[in-house]
Amino acid sequence: MRGTVLYAPRDVRSEESDDPKIVEPTDAIIRPSATCVCGSDLWDYRGINPVAEPTPMGHEYCGIVEEVGGEVRNIKPGQFVIGSFFASDNTCPHCRAGFQSSCQHREPVRGAQAELLRVPLADGTLVTTLDRPSAELLPCLLSLSDVMGTGWFAAVCANVQPGMTVAVVGDGAVGLLGVLSAAKMGAERIIATSRHEPRQQFARTFGATDIVTERGEEAVARTKDMTHGVGADATLECVGTSEAMTQALRSTRPGGFVGYVGVPHGVNIAGEELFYSHVGLRGGPAPVRRFLPGLIDQVCSGDIDPGKVFDLTLPLDRVAEGYRAMDERRAIKALLCP
Repeated sequence: MRGTVLYAPRDVRSEESDDPKIVEPTDAIIRPSATCVCGSDLWDYRGINPVAEPTPMGHEYCGIVEEVGGEVRNIKPGQFVIGSFFASDNTCPHCRAGFQSSCQHREPVRGAQAELLRVPLADGTLVTTLDRPSAELLPCLLSLSDVMGTGWFAAVCANVQPGMTVAVVGDGAVGLLGVLSAAKMGAERIIATSRHEPRQQFARTFGATDIVTERGEEAVARTKDMTHGVGADATLECVGTSEAMTQALRSTRPGGFVGYVGVPHGVNIAGEELFYSHVGLRGGPAPVRRFLPGLIDQVCSGDIDPGKVFDLTLPLDRVAEGYRAMDERRAIKALLCP
């Protein structure tokens, strides 16, 4: 098969490799109908996360089941499925509580930017659709594998409620879909942070009512000014840097919550400041599996259209172009067609 391998910073290649095989009897092999480059892949691509050896890339996927292991009961060859970036059994105590990304038997799903993919714990990880979707629906369904589910989780963690004022820190795919999530949950006012006009337009399309172009303390001051000194009722932190987390915390009113889903890099929170802020923090790797059934229903009914976040489509063998475009902020999110 053809798959994507990262060798060193900014050295990503599409190359032939061995087809994945069933390793455990709970595995499935799927043929992705669509996959993509994630913003979190850029941490590795830029060398911020060290890469010690050639590494298969990709963790977002949807497609057709090719083969299943002997202990897989609910997933059948020929079905169209969507799965999370963490495999989970969906039966352990953490899964039953809705935190499948902390499953006691979780495994990361790696190598999804490829023509074939092994998915562990298939019965607990994969969710089927009633029918094979049209080509037009593929981008929307693919987004549920990570970025839409992650944006939704950020809004859940921030306790977004109807009528609230919500601030969103970050204008990548997750931040933009966090805007969409807050809008669907009934937020009355959504303040999106972005310096880039095309992304500002995306944010408005998804439901943003206001745009803040400043960053850091200037963004905090602007948000406070826009809310008559109060701050946002809820804030979504969708970046993962120390500046973004500080901005999110200080933009939120006492008693509000920050939902943080940006993978932390160099984030340090002062305990005393957090203590006196009366701001709650909730987040982590999104339990996408919890939200998949409901989000699939919303996509198939036409209630949400998160696939708009893909603004670049490439064949799989041109994956390096997708990484470059996202690294240089010429694209929000690159969809790959195997």
